[in-house]
Amino acid sequence: MQNTIHLVKTRRFLPIFITQFLGAFNDNLFRTAMVMLVIYGIFRSAEQEATFSAIAGGLFILPFFLLSALAGQLADAMDKARIVRAVKTAEILIMVFGAAGLLLHNIPLLLAALCAMGVHSTFFGPIKYAILPQHLEDDEVLGGTGLVEAGTYIGILSGTILGGLLVMQYADGTYHAEWAALAVLVVAVLGRISGHFVPPAPPVDEPDDPEFPRRGVDWHILRASNRLIRATMHIPRVFMAILAISFFWAMGAVLAAQFPPLVKNVFWGDQSVATLFLAIFSVGVAVGSVAINRLLKGEVSARYSPVSALVMGGFVLALFLLSRTWPASTDLLSLRAFLQEPLAWAVLLVLFGVAVAGGMFVVPLYAFLTTTVPKSETARTVAANNIVNSGAMVVATLLLTGLVTVGVSISGTLLLVAAGSLVSAWLGWKLHRVCD
Repeated sequence: MQNTIHLVKTRRFLPIFITQFLGAFNDNLFRTAMVMLVIYGIFRSAEQEATFSAIAGGLFILPFFLLSALAGQLADAMDKARIVRAVKTAEILIMVFGAAGLLLHNIPLLLAALCAMGVHSTFFGPIKYAILPQHLEDDEVLGGTGLVEAGTYIGILSGTILGGLLVMQYADGTYHAEWAALAVLVVAVLGRISGHFVPPAPPVDEPDDPEFPRRGVDWHILRASNRLIRATMHIPRVFMAILAISFFWAMGAVLAAQFPPLVKNVFWGDQSVATLFLAIFSVGVAVGSVAINRLLKGEVSARYSPVSALVMGGFVLALFLLSRTWPASTDLLSLRAFLQEPLAWAVLLVLFGVAVAGGMFVVPLYAFLTTTVPKSETARTVAANNIVNSGAMVVATLLLTGLVTVGVSISGTLLLVAAGSLVSAWLGWKLHRVCD
């Protein structure tokens, strides 16, 4: 415990911890405020709202697919602290446009800022995994990683809650997000300040691995992505882990995109109820992450992944059945009115179960990505995972958009996720066979 707690007092850890926390916080603050404003304050059609959520999710994910190879190469080839400062400076500029979109209710501007935040996250993501082994001792890395992940979950949760609360309904029935616009700018500036104090993290000496690309930057995006994926996927456990993670997040993209439209058009909840749904989901994933770590006692193993996937699918199916029996309403329900409905607590419990099981499934898989390859290759391995993940998520959002366009109901898409859990369970079992 001491090895973990004392890290927050050191410059080699605290600045990157705060920077990562503020990044996750601002990312979710802006995304939640944007989605709430558009769905409750601009659109009036369930089909439009579901389509917008899917498009927004796809635009945020697309940079991960296109630029992860470049991000991974830069993170392993350059001083990571310099990249942190450049990325956080860019975040301030992005949030200027994002804040303008929130103030003007301008959907194209909001979507452009969201896509740019995807670029920001693409370049920052590999760094948070690769920088810790350079700044921390070997016996501190696990504890430091745990603190960073805990900070990320807290940032996601608090940003999600605040993003929902700062979208306010005026007396005339209109929705506005002036305070959200101010908040995203302030947090972006604070993130740049904390990033300034991250200590240098120059490139690590490369191991003698002829199958992995030499350090350097290939600016040909498609060629670099292909080389990186092929070099990473030749390791069986990494290959299976990436496949399992990618399919999981493909289902997650469908589920997350549908939360606000599901709340508004199926459960008849206002933006406070939608915020509660997102918050419960974030807490559930965090609980699942802690629970699986306790069960495995620090061991890198996928033995609980198949069961976790099946349990998640069962809870998603239960959520679908509850959505079919939820009573219709003429007006949107406030949080208090929603909680007074007979089935409300059953819905929240099932949603929590989905998130806990999902966290228990996916968290151990990430361990394979950072424990199987040398430290000098960590960022590029994470980048390869991000490429495949994002490709799967983009395909999933396109499929979701197509299904909504041809008339599949919002609640009906939950059946797609429930069925996909069977594939996730099979992939988890295959990984277990390869690694355990």
